[in-house]
Amino acid sequence: MNNNTETERLRSCQNGGGWKKWGPYLSERQWGTVREDYGPDGESWDFITHDKARSYAYRWGEDGIGGFCDLDQILCLAPTFWNGKDSILKERLFGLTNGQGNHGEDVKELYFHLDSTPTHSYCQYLYKYPQTAYPYEELVDGNKIGREQPEFEILDTEAFKEGQYFDCYIEYAKAGPEDILLRLTIYNRAPEARQIHVLPQLWYRNFWNHNPRYQTPNIAKITDGLLVAESQRNGKFHFYHQGGRAIFCNNETNQNRLYASENQSVHVKDGINDYVVDGASTINPKGFGTKAAIWFTDEIAAHGQQVYRIRLSRDWIQEPWHGFDDLFAQRITEARNYYQELIPQNLQQDKQVILQKAISGLLWTKQFYYLDVFKWLFGGPGEESVSRIKQRNFQWQHLTNRHIITMPDKWEYPWYAAWDLAFHTTTFAEIDPQFAKEQLQLMLTDNYMHPNGQIPAYEWNFSDVNPPVHAWAVWEVFLKDKKRSGQPDYQFLEKCYHKLLINFTWWVNQKDKDGMALFDGGFLGLDNIGVFDRSKMPQGIKKMQQADATSWMALFALNMLRISVELATQNPIYQDSAAKFFRQFLNIGWSMHNISGQHVSLWDDEDAFYYDVVQMESGFTSRLRVRSLVGIIPLFAVEVIHKDLINSLQEFKASAQGIIRTRPDLASLISRIEEENTDGYYLFSIMRGYRLEHLLKRLLDEEEFLSPYGIRSLSKYHEKHPFVFDHHGKHKIAYVSGESNTAMFGGNSNWRGPIWFPLNYLIIRSLLRFYEYFGSSYRYEFPTGSGHKLDLKQIAVELSKRLLKLFERNEEGRYQYHKKDEFQLFSQDEHFKHLHLFYEFFDGDSGQGLGASHQTGWTALIANLLMELEELALNPTNSS
Repeated sequence: MNNNTETERLRSCQNGGGWKKWGPYLSERQWGTVREDYGPDGESWDFITHDKARSYAYRWGEDGIGGFCDLDQILCLAPTFWNGKDSILKERLFGLTNGQGNHGEDVKELYFHLDSTPTHSYCQYLYKYPQTAYPYEELVDGNKIGREQPEFEILDTEAFKEGQYFDCYIEYAKAGPEDILLRLTIYNRAPEARQIHVLPQLWYRNFWNHNPRYQTPNIAKITDGLLVAESQRNGKFHFYHQGGRAIFCNNETNQNRLYASENQSVHVKDGINDYVVDGASTINPKGFGTKAAIWFTDEIAAHGQQVYRIRLSRDWIQEPWHGFDDLFAQRITEARNYYQELIPQNLQQDKQVILQKAISGLLWTKQFYYLDVFKWLFGGPGEESVSRIKQRNFQWQHLTNRHIITMPDKWEYPWYAAWDLAFHTTTFAEIDPQFAKEQLQLMLTDNYMHPNGQIPAYEWNFSDVNPPVHAWAVWEVFLKDKKRSGQPDYQFLEKCYHKLLINFTWWVNQKDKDGMALFDGGFLGLDNIGVFDRSKMPQGIKKMQQADATSWMALFALNMLRISVELATQNPIYQDSAAKFFRQFLNIGWSMHNISGQHVSLWDDEDAFYYDVVQMESGFTSRLRVRSLVGIIPLFAVEVIHKDLINSLQEFKASAQGIIRTRPDLASLISRIEEENTDGYYLFSIMRGYRLEHLLKRLLDEEEFLSPYGIRSLSKYHEKHPFVFDHHGKHKIAYVSGESNTAMFGGNSNWRGPIWFPLNYLIIRSLLRFYEYFGSSYRYEFPTGSGHKLDLKQIAVELSKRLLKLFERNEEGRYQYHKKDEFQLFSQDEHFKHLHLFYEFFDGDSGQGLGASHQTGWTALIANLLMELEELALNPTNSS
């Protein structure tokens, strides 16, 4: 690893302590979540709305704009803004609920995660705040359109017309692990002077109402410029402010506003809002409470700026402003040095920027996530059980989450998702391997993993099934960490292996109904990719044998085989496990081509593609001839192992040879497991050579999967040739390049055409694995029909370049993924055109960014691609 100041800080952090004690761990949306839903009907979006959020004291967490908090989210710090025209303070980001958005929930703000170091010693966030009244109603009404229409965004209003907005730069710099400097720099982009109200807020998460062990904490004014916050849980902190006026209320629910009942506390949560906006007598005149704000009001000159300084420190500081800006300059320099050493310097400057922004955005996705399902269902000590019609996640009463976890998106998806997190860790492994390992292990601990072995999916339904990519991520992180540190972490690998073994057993017991190594995991995180909801199949279908679920399990078995082989180099006992998973892998490969012994295959020889197969209650069997990523996922089940490693494990070698000898029918369906290449590698893959060749013809066909910007999730063939399954009604699937036109899974994502980074990344990694075995002698047309042939590594590079085109400027001067905006801000405005977003997915034809606009999580894989592309260029003979 690098040896700069930031890296040394990172080395000093263990178990999230030290310089990681504080960070950007505040959610960007706590309202509208399952964990805050205490209503009877399970309609989580309605129980606490954006409008109610300013008055409701949350139970399980807090939210804010560009906020900071400690590891246990006891004390929170975040800025609030007011332009003098809005009906409320801008304390939190506004967006539409799942029911309001024409494509599901959608944040309607402009904000950017600009910078962060791994220890968050320096962080920068930009919030763009209109100077006119925020168009709340216009955004709600503007999205009352059909699913066939694009989303109505804030840039479709006139909120940012002619520079009528503030650029609010939020910066944090740490003088020490518990000495946090906050600098707010507000730029007036308008050609006239404008007034701004800036209110940095300090408050306690309300833990005292739910735990009788704790007394109510307190924040009090000591002198002009100094508040002191004190609680039983984290002691005393000093809150310094340079100018401004301190005002106070309590982080308690306004029962009167929300429920027309008597308030149990004076000066409730929305007291500061009502005092500033409406002039109401709702703050504590005595100068204390559990929530405080420093109220600054300034008129900023045309194109001018104003700076506000705040400091939160464990220690009393005699001169809190001495060297304040110098420290920021130092931390910024350290951040630049860190990224300069991390980023390959041969990369073009614009690509270096993309890489840095992707990583910074990923670091901003960390969030304190707290949920105790038992207490949520039945109440904590002294609390009554909540009456619910549907007791969501009732079978997960063991689950207690109270950690810093990487989120898919802190506004649209402010809850962890198992397979999202797995992809995140492969990028975190490049910057903070320890955190990557901790995240993977967290999902396998006893208070997360179900006693039956299932990994929790996400809070809407922890029992939903995500693709089993955890083992793949464990192996990837192990390899990346080994490469960076020079020391293999066998303790991490072994600890994960034993829990993954339990998870593998759960899959075999729960998702292989006939015990034939054919799996039906349901929708598997791919939402609407199926012709119908694969978790709720139409009447008359007995079961479905899923090409993707079965292939994911083939990959899982291969991952476990490879981990077993690695552990066997340290402890021979793992050779038995390696043999077990070798047999499992062969069984899955055989079953994919011989369903229930009926010689029915998931592979269709006529179409040369893998399809799901449905078995009707009548006994009739039918392939669902949908050309989608479901049929591409078998490509992922590939591994290469060198003969020297196998020869060093004689017990495993003998077992494998015995299996092949006694069941040659199994081995005959698997590629090259007995034939080493010229470099001594064996290939383990369910894709035999001819299947790989035919699959690549479709994958690399621009009339099917190959887009100018990566691999589509559904073949473009279905644009003119929709697939229709006629059974108890017509079930239809057609190519849709952009946002979903169906309500399936809420309509907030789409796997019927758009480009998704995680599966594109797995395709690229798989092609490189195949290249490691086949070398440059195997060449395929790229694109199909062009007559231009490339080897598999070259194809992987070309696919990477197509994905990178999303983040390159087009002929209009804007990054390709940016939506065309009426005012040409992203192509011409100097305050917009250099800003990056990392969307959830991308239009399969135009490359426009879609879905969660800040889902830096798995789209941060762009950083992996950039670093791996550079490595391939420097080491052209080594693709592993």
